[in-house]
Amino acid sequence: MVHFFKKEQKKGFFLKKEAKTFYSFGAGPHLARVRVLLPYPFPGPFDYRLPHGLEVAPGDLVLVPLNRREEVGVVWDGPPDAALDEHRLKPVSARLDAPPLRADLRRLIDWIAAYTLAPPGEVLAMALRVNARQQESPSTGWQLAGTPPETRMTEARQRVLTVLADGQVRSGPDLARAAGVSPGVVRSMAGAGLLLPAPLPVRPAFERPAPDHPGPTLSPDQQAAATALRAAVRARAFSVTLLDGVTGSGKTEVYLEAVAECLRAGRQALVLLPEIALSAQWLDRFVQRFGVAPAVWHSDLASRVRRTTWRAVDAGTAPVVVGARSALFLPFPELGLVIVDEEHETAFKQEEGVVYHARDMAVVRARLCAAASVLVSATPSLETLANVEAGRYRRLHLPDRHGGARLPDIALIDLRATPPERGRFLAPPVVAAVRAAFDRGEQAMLFLNRRGYAPLTLCRSCGHRMQCPNCTAWLVEHRARRHLQCHHCGHTVPIPPACPCCGAGHSLTAVGPGVERITEEAQALFPDARRLVMASDTLPGPQASAEAARSIAAREVDLIIGTQIVAKGWHFPHLTLVGVVDADLGLAGGDLRAAERTVQLLHQVAGRAGRAEAPGRVLLQTFSPEHPVMQALLSGRLEAFMAREAAQRRPDNWPPYGRLAALIVSAETAEAADITARDLGRAAPHGEGIVVLGPAPAPFAILRGRHRRRLLLKTRRDIAVQPLLRAWLAAVAVRGSVRVEVDVDPVSFL
Repeated sequence: MVHFFKKEQKKGFFLKKEAKTFYSFGAGPHLARVRVLLPYPFPGPFDYRLPHGLEVAPGDLVLVPLNRREEVGVVWDGPPDAALDEHRLKPVSARLDAPPLRADLRRLIDWIAAYTLAPPGEVLAMALRVNARQQESPSTGWQLAGTPPETRMTEARQRVLTVLADGQVRSGPDLARAAGVSPGVVRSMAGAGLLLPAPLPVRPAFERPAPDHPGPTLSPDQQAAATALRAAVRARAFSVTLLDGVTGSGKTEVYLEAVAECLRAGRQALVLLPEIALSAQWLDRFVQRFGVAPAVWHSDLASRVRRTTWRAVDAGTAPVVVGARSALFLPFPELGLVIVDEEHETAFKQEEGVVYHARDMAVVRARLCAAASVLVSATPSLETLANVEAGRYRRLHLPDRHGGARLPDIALIDLRATPPERGRFLAPPVVAAVRAAFDRGEQAMLFLNRRGYAPLTLCRSCGHRMQCPNCTAWLVEHRARRHLQCHHCGHTVPIPPACPCCGAGHSLTAVGPGVERITEEAQALFPDARRLVMASDTLPGPQASAEAARSIAAREVDLIIGTQIVAKGWHFPHLTLVGVVDADLGLAGGDLRAAERTVQLLHQVAGRAGRAEAPGRVLLQTFSPEHPVMQALLSGRLEAFMAREAAQRRPDNWPPYGRLAALIVSAETAEAADITARDLGRAAPHGEGIVVLGPAPAPFAILRGRHRRRLLLKTRRDIAVQPLLRAWLAAVAVRGSVRVEVDVDPVSFL
């Protein structure tokens, strides 16, 4: 609903209860003015004047003119610019009858914009993305008329009156069902004046979880960690705790006890997951602990469900929300706990639009709300471990698997000594181990972090490689769909019958394996095994993931073949063997975090095995068994490996012991990108503790049709990069189609 204001409206009629500051018209000739932030990439709020009789507070949603149209904006904090001529100001058109943007959320938007150098309006757009101001039509039902008119009363009509005698309002279908009559009887009674329409009572969108609902029995280590987390929640103060432990140690059950304490305190809890596909089994655990399901938030929800959830969060009737990183921008009125599960996952980094890391912003949101925050992982990031080392975060550790289960035995398969058969990718020891697992009636998993059938298609005659026309990337073959696809821009072409370069027929051949090719090989090797492929292509959403988890738990699957999606939080009690097809895959290239990410991913994958009574076994196929990553996994000494990584990064101020920021220049032509990159290189900041690397072509020098160049700013940790970046960007004119993207704390260097 939109309220348009007239002079005769009473002052203060639309004031919000929680607002502290109001801007209104003055008694003199000068009209009041306000700052309004619009969800567009402007550098800041615009000033507007308030019409006579209109009062607004910071956070109120308003309609304002922008060019020749009207846009929704938010009244922003801070005084307007008194130097602006009043006659140049346009008036606020209306204030929207919608919940205001709360103060802590406005501060979060300002904080993210300042930290990432993103326009504040673009950050605001993430908080306003749901059309929460769209009003739902109130549902109506039927109640008895006060004085029934004289009319013919049949047996069916009498039954309807009897049902409504308790005074409750019922919908037409419910009323007909309860009275055992047709809907036509209800309509005829309404037409005769026997029934009157009435609004149906609004039912809460979400049932309240029961914090004292019987939960699982915790081990002494779990109980101690849960006690510490409960105390952090009860303190009603900002804190950060790292909850880590071996895979299968029951970290979820521990932090759900913190959620229970938050519910007892009457506050709301937010749980962030890196992949919404993980929500399937997580929701089952939540229901087992609390008796009801929480609110869920992700991009696959229908728009009506998103609006309902948004309003429930704003009203405080959604006590617990589990969601993807966008859930950070929900309007919690009483947020008491923020949990980031699998905190090490790079999926928490948003790479498009506003470039931010949801893990770090979750900590900021908790601080702004005086809430406890918990970072959870079996393989914590080096950034989080450095914060523990510096005393900024507290650490709680679970050293053992829950219920007496043992960690799996890990072995390295040296592919130089025991290679696969010609044309295949599974080494004989892996094949034998899978067969043995099947003979014991157990489940096995084959892991390869590569989608599709093959990562490269080339011509045997001329050597031509099938490349994306829009990106510096090879086209990936998807044989089941009979096409080649770029996994960066989505470009798709049918598999050609002949080489497009030399014209040789039937000369194109697939090079290297993807999960589809491993599935094909598994079908030939284990024809009687029931197979399931778990990849983003085959599990497009939470429902598909839930069905996959159900079928695995029901032992309808013998062999799971998956990409990195299988590494994150799944609990498969009958899975005892994991075979990693290419353990070296993540170690290629010059990525700063390549070794750290690889050890995290492979440790998480290995953790899927042996989570119940039967012992687990993990086989890693590698060409480099001597590599520190492989040796760390073999010995289980992950802390020593992370200490070694830290020792290598500390002397040269690499993160987390220094700061990084990337500038990514992109343009429609290579020349335009080179010119701007060269100008940025010449204007680069310098000084003690400041190093600028580049400009240089990005590893993906062309992406989605745009030519890309990169510069990297590296500083000591005590130097703030944002002022340097602002001055640097201000010194260079960016013209035409050229764009310069800023990535503070980059996790990807592509």
